Amino acid sequence: MLWRRGITLLGSRSLATQSLWGHARNREQARSYMQRWGLAVTLSFIMTLIANTAPPVYPKVTPKHTLQFPRDYGAHPDYRTEWWYVTGWLKTKDGKSVGFQVTFFRSRINIDEANPSAFAPKQLIFAHAAISDPTIGRLLHDQRVARNAFNMAGAKEGDTDTWINDWRLLRRDGKYNTQIHSREFGLQLSFTPTQPLLPQGDQGFSKKGPHPEQASYYYSEPQLRVTGALTRNGTQEEVQGGAWLDHEWSTAYLAADATGWDWTGVNLDDGGALMAFQIRDKNGAPLWASGTYRDRDGKLTRYDPSTVRFEPLRHWTSSRTNARYPVAMRVQAGQWMLDLDPLMDDQELDSRASTGAVYWEGAVTALRDGKPVGRGYLELTGYFKPLKM
Repeated sequence: MLWRRGITLLGSRSLATQSLWGHARNREQARSYMQRWGLAVTLSFIMTLIANTAPPVYPKVTPKHTLQFPRDYGAHPDYRTEWWYVTGWLKTKDGKSVGFQVTFFRSRINIDEANPSAFAPKQLIFAHAAISDPTIGRLLHDQRVARNAFNMAGAKEGDTDTWINDWRLLRRDGKYNTQIHSREFGLQLSFTPTQPLLPQGDQGFSKKGPHPEQASYYYSEPQLRVTGALTRNGTQEEVQGGAWLDHEWSTAYLAADATGWDWTGVNLDDGGALMAFQIRDKNGAPLWASGTYRDRDGKLTRYDPSTVRFEPLRHWTSSRTNARYPVAMRVQAGQWMLDLDPLMDDQELDSRASTGAVYWEGAVTALRDGKPVGRGYLELTGYFKPLKM
């Protein structure tokens, strides 16, 4: 009888849609209401479908696994969770700096995969996009969620190609392209690699906790050259800049007693790249940490948990969620000691209508001994409530 529950939900959506149109002050507001309602109904419908079903068997992430390309640019649908994460800085023609984030998530959910129905959501695709503009003072962001059915969303194997309707991240001819069309902004960007791939951890096997199963396959592409266009208020302008791409897939990402993580990826001005993260326990203490530094000549240095530390320098409290974030952070990774200064404080992203998380994802300037040495992004999760993967 699951299909009947689904039809009931869809019927309720139709009635509610009429009501929303009736109460909205204009068509744009109505579209916004409908979008939020549609996301909620989609998730409710999916939760109904997966109730009381046997979970699928997920493969484990194991060491001594060799990443292979171009295959590993693409999706790994057998694993529970996967994401392609692009963050970076753009510069407009008038010299102003704008941060941006484009992220696509794939999730293999707990549903009976023998179900032949095309409506059965065996895989879900989520997407987040945001820009950080100090002249606005708050994060402009949007989100999408859809099941991989009827070609409205998907993540292809073999090479990067993931989309939800007209949102897309695609790798072709050695470079990435993304297009995002949102109510408040739009992005049409191209990312060209300038350096080899950077496997994180032990040749791409990245531990996320003390137990062997707490790990991901993880590689980065730092120092991407960005060209393209940014649209705001109906006006498109050419931009250029630099970006960082992360691709991870995993089955058991977080330990049961983990609450979230702090992560940074910094494109250094001299051509080097530094990544560091810590996973926090329920008391906020470090549970695990790691890092990687590659200098401009390609020499790689890896940092174990004892050599990575995150120290808050300043906090900011969101007036919307009351979450308190350490938006200015001192990061130590081996010989590196960097102070991360945010482009602006309000870079909180509320994704409760899609992935369910509220987190801070912000453009930061990296300073060493008080002097700027690079630009990157800082991600802070688990400060609103413990993160569930």
